[in-house]
Amino acid sequence: QVQLVESGGGLVQAGGSLGLSCAASGRFFKINDMGWYRQVPGKQRELVATITSGGSTNYADSVKGRFTISRDANKNTVYLQMSSLKPEDTAVYYCSAEYYFAFTTSRSWGQGTQVTVSS
Repeated sequence: QVQLVESGGGLVQAGGSLGLSCAASGRFFKINDMGWYRQVPGKQRELVATITSGGSTNYADSVKGRFTISRDANKNTVYLQMSSLKPEDTAVYYCSAEYYFAFTTSRSWGQGTQVTVSS
């Protein structure tokens, strides 16, 4: 299994910037896609950004131009740099990774980290 440990997050004023990181560890042959999702109480978890093992990225329309996802394959770490933050970006942010091990593709999730943007 893959364990994901997130760091970063916290409280920031609207218009500010914040960075998240997520490191993967455990037993796996290969990590495929990695990504960030977010969830607010009472709503479904939604995609924020994903990045493939080849470096292709995908963003939710609501964060395009403001958030940047990147990854360090050597460190098995994915990052999310958030700028021009808005109060509506407030949520618990979850890291996710799809990995291949023992002829099976599985997905792991981090524990989540709170991001709060004050107006």
